[in-house]
Amino acid sequence: MMTAKRGKVVVLDNVVVRFAGDSGDGIQLTGSLFSDAAAIAGNDFATFPDYPAEIRAPQGTVAGVSGFQIHFGHRHIFTSGDMADVLVAMNPAPLKLNLKWVKPGGTIIVDTDMFTEKTLSKAGFDVSPLDDDTLADYNVIRAPISSLTKKSVEEMDLDHKTVMKSRNMFALGIMFFLFDRKFKSADDYFEEKFRSNPLVIESNKKILRAGYNYAESIEALRSVTYRVEPASLARGTYRNITGNLATAWGFLAASERSGRPLFLGSYPITPASEILQELSKHKSLGAKVFQAEDEIAGIVSAIGASFAGSLAITSTSGPGLSLKSEAIGLAVMTELPIVIVDVQRAGPSTGMPTKSEQSDLMQALFGRNGEAPVIVIAASSCSNCFYFAYISAKLALEHMTPVILLTDGYLANGSEVFRIPKVADLPSITPPLVQADDPDYLPYRRDPEKLNRRWALPGTPGLRHRIGGLEKEDGIGNVSHDPENHQIMCEYRAGKVQRVARYLPKQEVIGQDKGDLLVISWGGTFGVMMEAVLDLQKQGHKISLAHFNYINPLPINTREILGNFKKIIVPELNLGQFVWYLRMQFQEFRFEQFNKIQGLPFMVSELTSEFRRLLKED
Repeated sequence: MMTAKRGKVVVLDNVVVRFAGDSGDGIQLTGSLFSDAAAIAGNDFATFPDYPAEIRAPQGTVAGVSGFQIHFGHRHIFTSGDMADVLVAMNPAPLKLNLKWVKPGGTIIVDTDMFTEKTLSKAGFDVSPLDDDTLADYNVIRAPISSLTKKSVEEMDLDHKTVMKSRNMFALGIMFFLFDRKFKSADDYFEEKFRSNPLVIESNKKILRAGYNYAESIEALRSVTYRVEPASLARGTYRNITGNLATAWGFLAASERSGRPLFLGSYPITPASEILQELSKHKSLGAKVFQAEDEIAGIVSAIGASFAGSLAITSTSGPGLSLKSEAIGLAVMTELPIVIVDVQRAGPSTGMPTKSEQSDLMQALFGRNGEAPVIVIAASSCSNCFYFAYISAKLALEHMTPVILLTDGYLANGSEVFRIPKVADLPSITPPLVQADDPDYLPYRRDPEKLNRRWALPGTPGLRHRIGGLEKEDGIGNVSHDPENHQIMCEYRAGKVQRVARYLPKQEVIGQDKGDLLVISWGGTFGVMMEAVLDLQKQGHKISLAHFNYINPLPINTREILGNFKKIIVPELNLGQFVWYLRMQFQEFRFEQFNKIQGLPFMVSELTSEFRRLLKED
């Protein structure tokens, strides 16, 4: 076992691998386990899970293909990669769908057992691509994965269905050999996941090793293998983390740091449900989780928890944000702290639930009746979902106002290497709590700097007050229908949000402060923008990037930055929402726009092509 000598070992700076198969082939698990192995090896990486919205599309069809792409390397990795160096295709359908995403000369590993007349027909092939010149430009590894999987565990008396479900582990074993990965992280997963079923643990380990040994025995695989050296990462404790997991952890840290118990009132919705699931595991940290009967119940329960003194969260996606809009207005009127997490997906309506967009920005900014401004923040990487969840909680608690935190499906389900911080090193959070029997207390008396009211917890002696959705009398808080008072209160609530800009960091520019082209981006497109801009900077172009995380209010130096560049372009995964917002705020500047709304992320190549076009027009 594992005795054959390796051939040439090629050292690579970075690699893009894509796993693809039917929805029932365990592709997401295969990709996750390969990502774990990359993390253990010390590589930096970014992943892109890509799966269909159908619960079970017809097996073997293009509609049912599930994919998982990982870009890992020795250098800092910003994106999940444009084109794949290696594609693992478990049947004809994923090969047909994903071939266009493989680099010419790339390696394609196929399960030849699955290339039957029936499966080829389902995938839309008239002739097998293994028999014509379809794959002439690629290095094709024809592996009988299904039959070898069966053979590797034939003595274990497993049923056919169980064995076939484990084909993905054979493919993973091949990839472990190609990239010299260790078994430990996968073995640890098997032992934890299937601890009540030792037979399944043993079979998965055997199949994983069978794939490894097969690759070791095949000249086409053994002749050239690859090594990706560890990335240069700062000292610390690291782990593989998804955006949803990071978001949940950020709120747990904010609860610990603020001294406020955490409450999540939420309704399950793709792709936000994992936040609910993760927080439900942490009762030991004081987290209380309520799975509500609908989106409205989720947010109003959170508003009630906020009134009672909790760090209150509700999580959703675009359709759910629509349903929560009236209750967000209630939180604005009552001036209670609450964080609304919107994990954006493709719309409108039900749209494409498993695909991502940046198309909820206008809804987050303006989607409420009346003058109801809220703070809007957007995370920009899987790992910094932790920090922006934390900052969202800090701003909500300290400024006594709702905060909408925008992430998206790519961030939520994708993963990165995350350096776990110490909670004590995070910024302090100091809610403006009122002490018992405060003789100067008025429910809507405001801090002269922040314009926020203070937080009087129910049951505290001497702090009884009236609260609700009707307009409040300035200071006293009684119901008021006075016209002049209404204008005063609207201006206070708007001014409170705008004054948050005083407490935000200044907007940074990546590159020179002045130049020919400024790329403006926001939210989850940071990685691909960064890579495209850095590529052009290395070629000598005077191009810079301003990536925005703070949307409302914008950082105080935004206008100054805009005035330093000849041209400005705003690429977005929508039809132009942030660029419209910027045009409203800064009418003296001309903004070019570049939009993609296909349920797919930007590719570095399409961005650099557009940026070069603008730079050449000078």
